Amino acid sequence: MPEARGFTLVEVLVALVVLAIALAACMRALTQAADISTELRDRTLALWVAQNRLALHRLQRDWPEPRDVSGTEEASRRKWVWNEHVMSTPESSMRRMELDVRQATGGPVLAHVVGFLRKP
Repeated sequence: MPEARGFTLVEVLVALVVLAIALAACMRALTQAADISTELRDRTLALWVAQNRLALHRLQRDWPEPRDVSGTEEASRRKWVWNEHVMSTPESSMRRMELDVRQATGGPVLAHVVGFLRKP
């Protein structure tokens, strides 16, 4: 009788289990990469909103009193909530402004920018 060649059922099943584990790990890595890219996009847009607010004050040559102000802005077809905290500094001709931006739907602060305004 000739000797049988090929794989046994156990060998095939072991190979399939190893392949399934490898593919599951790849899928997990792809899912994490997609989640991270979404978070980075959100943080980048929030940073742009904060930087735009600071640039607006500089272009308008504002001299705001120390205060807290909140508002909303639309960027990239999404609503963002910003909070400006203006503080005095030891230098009387400077104001410190801290801006926090989050999504209008809630959640954590995605961008925090600190800038200084000069008295016009």
